[in-house]
Parts: sequence; structure tokens; C-alpha cells
Amino acid sequence: MTKGILIAGTHSGVGKTTVSMGIMAALKHRQLKVQPYKVGPDYIDPSHHTAICGRSSRNLDTYMMGTEGVRQTVARTSADADIAVVEGVMGLFDGIDSTEIASSAHVAKTLDIPVILVINVHGMSRSAAALLKGYSEFDPEVRIAGVILNQVGSPRHVELVVNSLPGNIPVVGTIPRRKEIEVPSRHLGLYMAHEKDYNTAEMAAFIEENVDLDAVLDLAEPCSVPDFEEVPQIGADLRIGVAWDPAFCFYYRDMFDAFRDHGAEVVFFSPMEGEVPDVDGIYFGGGYPELYAEVLESSETTRKLKGLAADGLPIYAECGGLLYLCGTYEVDDRTYKLADVVPANTRMTNRLKALGYTEARPLDKNFSSHNIRGHEFHYSITECDRDAIFAYEMVRGKGIQDGFDGLREYNTLAGYMHSHPASFPVDKFVGKCREYKRR
Repeated sequence: MTKGILIAGTHSGVGKTTVSMGIMAALKHRQLKVQPYKVGPDYIDPSHHTAICGRSSRNLDTYMMGTEGVRQTVARTSADADIAVVEGVMGLFDGIDSTEIASSAHVAKTLDIPVILVINVHGMSRSAAALLKGYSEFDPEVRIAGVILNQVGSPRHVELVVNSLPGNIPVVGTIPRRKEIEVPSRHLGLYMAHEKDYNTAEMAAFIEENVDLDAVLDLAEPCSVPDFEEVPQIGADLRIGVAWDPAFCFYYRDMFDAFRDHGAEVVFFSPMEGEVPDVDGIYFGGGYPELYAEVLESSETTRKLKGLAADGLPIYAECGGLLYLCGTYEVDDRTYKLADVVPANTRMTNRLKALGYTEARPLDKNFSSHNIRGHEFHYSITECDRDAIFAYEMVRGKGIQDGFDGLREYNTLAGYMHSHPASFPVDKFVGKCREYKRR
């Protein structure tokens, strides 16, 4: 089994993303096959992992996928890798509500792999020992095998901190601040990988200089996952278009795998470029349509979508995809005309409107006989026509309006909820695409 390590932080903002990316770059620079992962419902960090490692980063989320889903994903995607590097989320023990579910600790326990804890020691010395003592003893089933001290100020600062720490947990890295190594942020998080030019050689050299990479490799242990048996792909008998460009870039790669497993060829296309693919269904993920609203308004894709939808083409859209399918989209006091597929208009605000995990009860049992789990994160408000029909009642989360989500129109379903194939009825969507193809 592939060995793995999880890079966690004491809390958000300690630098675990920068450290994780640097370690991935350094291991890749050593010619190792590095399989990256990200804990939680994050699209942005995985895009950086993928760019650095040359392998698709996968999300590991015990709320949306369950523990067995996490194990199966790691088994399926790491079988030919030399090492699996998992980047944590928030603080090590931060899960959904007051539980361990969906936390970095829960994933580490699920895979039975050790943790390297990143501590930002800016403005502290001996207090770091109290932090480490609390984190290492809080849950005995979580094995903190090493520590990386981030934002150290000087060799003297390193000495003060290291001399105060318990000797049973080795310090495997002391990292000074380097602003140019960090990835800048904006309202939805970090910038995506396609917006940053990577100097992976510089990142690798920086980590090699400040982290004992051999010690990190020695700490890694085999992931506790089932034996992987490759299942032969069934022949594709239909095509599903996936919108893929800077406006639509939030996707779980597992969804593409699920489409293929159900006999679909995945065809990527760019609405920003005005592409209209010859396909049997379309999937619009989230992203940053607000940054490209003017381009989308004049796109050939935008002009043709309503006709395709009215003809019955199955369309599934999440968050940014929902906004794109609305009639109008107000951004910075300007109103853009968009696809007009669903009976709603939307506008961006400067305040966060929804953030967190979701659970939706389908109102049509023919669509799904079980609840669907996902997450929502948006700054927009979508106002629906009075005769709007919804697909979900929210058990957890806000949705579009009055606790409902998933606008239905023609053969289109569009909502704020980002879903994962662990609970989304991929078979039903692909089945609708197959029906459309056979008409």
C-alpha cells in the first residue's frame, strides 16, 4: 500500500497550504510520484496540488463521502504513487458542528496515517510547547508524528522554541517567512492555479533548505485502504459536456470518474470562448462567473443554451453554474443578460450569504430515493419567479429560497448546492442524457 502523511495546522492561516504545496513540490522534484489530497469541500487548494504534482488532487471528506468513500478514493487514486500527501483543513480537530466528522483528524484516523502539525510560532516561544502538548494528547488515536515551525524569526527564535518542546515529537522543519512563496487570497479563498505562475524548482529548494524531507518520508506510513482492483471501463455510448474555463472551474474529479463509470465520455468546453459542444448533456460547476460576466453575456454559448434546454438537453448546474443559467446577473451595479434557462435573476453582494455543509431531501423520489449531501458557499442572492419549481428541501443549509434549492426547468436542474458523486444520483443524470441521445 502507498505510504501517506497528513499536513495539518493548529488553525486556519498558519501556513499549512503553503507548507503542503512546498513539500509536494520538493518530493516531485526528487522524481517521486506524489498523489495529493485535500481534506474537506475545497476546489481551490486541489487546483494548486494538481499543477504542482502533475496528478489530479482528490478531496477527502468524511461527511460527504463517508469513511469508506474516503478509503475507496485513496485506494483507487494512489495505487501507483510513491507517496500520498494529504493537506488538512482548518485546525486539526475542527469538524462539522462540534464533532470530529469532516475534520483532518477524522481523515487521519480513517486512513490510519500520521500527522505533521504546522505551528505558526510568530510572536511566541515556550507557548508553542503548550500548544503541542494539547494537540498531541487531545485524541490518542491521532498520531502527531512531527512538527513544522512556520514563520520563525531568527536562529535564536528557533532555539527558544525547540528547546521548550517535548522531545518525543521531532521538529522536522523550521520555515522563515517568504511572502513571495505564499498564494494571495480573495473573497472565495486563494487564487486558482491557472492564475499563478509556478516556480516549483524555487518552492522545492526552499523546502529542502528548511525542512528535513528525509524525515518526512521516514514518518509516512501505509494508508489503511482496501486492495485496489481496477474495474474495466464500460464503453462510452454518450457524451457529457463539462464547462471548463476560468469562469467555471470548481469540480470534484470524482464526478468525472463517475460519469465515465456510467458509460459517458467527458467533453470539456469553454463558455467564455463561445463553444457549443455536440453532447447529450451538460454539467456546469461553480467558479467565478462574476469576474467574466461581460464575456459570458456576449458568448455564443450563452445565446444558444436556452434553445438547447427547451429542446430537452439535460443540464446540471451548481452555484456559479446556477447564476449563469439565470435571466440576469447584477455585478457591481451593472446588469448582464445571461442564459435565461431557469426562472430567476441573481445579483452579487459584498457579504457572505451562505457557507457550510448541506443536506437536501429530494422532492421527487424518482430523482433520488435518498438525501443528497454537499456544501454551499456564495455571496449572491437569487430571486425566483413565483411559479419556480424546486428539486430539494434543505434539511441542512440555506439553498436558494425559503429552505429550498435546485431550480427545475425543462430538463435542467440548477442550485447552490455543490454535490459529490458519493450521494448525488449520477446514474439518474446519465440516464436522462442517454434518453435524450436516443430520441
